[in-house]
Amino acid sequence: MSSVTFPKGQQGQALALVNARLIDPASGMDIRGGVLIEQGFIRQVGAAITPSSLPPQVRTIDCRGDVVAPGLIDMHAFVGEPGAEYRETIATATAAAAAGGVTSILAMPNTNPPVDDPAVVDFLLRRARDTGRVRILPCAALTKGLEGEDISEIGLLLQAGAIAFSEGSRSLRSARILRRAMLYARDFDALIIHFAEDHDLASEGVMNEGELASRLGLTGIPREAETIILERDMQLVALTGARYHAPLISTRASLDIIAKAKDRGLPVTCGASINHLSLNENDIGDYRTFLKLRPPLRREDDRLALVEGLASGVIDVIVSDHNPQDVEVKRLPFAESEPGAIGLETMLPAALRLVASGQVTLVRLLQALTSRPAEILRVPQGRLAVDAPADLIRFDPEEPFIVDAVKLRSRCKNTPFDEARMEGRVKLTLVSGDIVFEDQI
Repeated sequence: MSSVTFPKGQQGQALALVNARLIDPASGMDIRGGVLIEQGFIRQVGAAITPSSLPPQVRTIDCRGDVVAPGLIDMHAFVGEPGAEYRETIATATAAAAAGGVTSILAMPNTNPPVDDPAVVDFLLRRARDTGRVRILPCAALTKGLEGEDISEIGLLLQAGAIAFSEGSRSLRSARILRRAMLYARDFDALIIHFAEDHDLASEGVMNEGELASRLGLTGIPREAETIILERDMQLVALTGARYHAPLISTRASLDIIAKAKDRGLPVTCGASINHLSLNENDIGDYRTFLKLRPPLRREDDRLALVEGLASGVIDVIVSDHNPQDVEVKRLPFAESEPGAIGLETMLPAALRLVASGQVTLVRLLQALTSRPAEILRVPQGRLAVDAPADLIRFDPEEPFIVDAVKLRSRCKNTPFDEARMEGRVKLTLVSGDIVFEDQI
């Protein structure tokens, strides 16, 4: 598959992970046993894989009861290259991803130049091959230059290795152009990922509209800025039949729109960021700019609705919405600072809070982080099954730690979870059978 980037590695010696809690979200498997890996693929999995059952030439890692699961697939992250290497590079983004158990990143197209040409897709794949630790899956621009006017060459971009099409953090204003793009994408069975935000309603806003924004003296963004675009897009999906993914929904009303579209049989999926599942507008506190996000953090009832939507399956995937910003644009008054937060390293432990609280099961959580993104993107990862790519992680869901922003591997340190107490340390990350991260603590 041309759309998949394989990090460098030997893939020579067979490797076995034994004495593990094996979770395969795709099948619902949750058993004790081991995994045998050869030539970058899973060859055997189950209770029969024990140290005594393996030949001596197989390298064995005792997982001591830790969870072994498919590597996480993040469907919404900014990797910096090309053009914003001061914020992030493929090398730093993939190092952070590996430490967080993320083995595949869907890289957003809002770079400089944008990912609107096969040559830029090729550049991303080559850079990922040469400097990356995990897979980079290019998401191409839906319109040329991300200018919202001329449709990109979807067919050529797919051939080059793009696997989805998006305007990044922008919404297409023109329903006519979006309809044309959907018709074009439908002919290639391509996935459109469209950020839902009405520019005119949201343009001057900096946080969720409501009482708290008024008390803080900040201009709000109404929830209708999201739902108006979603309602329009669902009508266009019904009109065209294109595959559509809403990457960052943040309100109860948006959930209702997605649920109704799914009930109608429309080819619609959606995601929510770990920030909106974990935090609400009150966490902004005393103008904490690291919690200025797009869409903005909403009220607690919206957050709880998102968690319920995740548990029920209305929300298909969890994303990091990794958006590194340097101190020059974050250490400003709240209204003037840039939105965005990093999240590749903290996505899994932040998500595990929902398991610890009893709101979501571990299998369902991992499904939203692994197998469901793989199904939507149509990649072979995300499964703990024989002949699947050996993109795996080992983690202890209960091991505590404190987030130290200085130690995070991203080039920027704008995490909303700095000094937060978390549980769920990633101890080992494999990509195509190669160890790309191993916790030495």
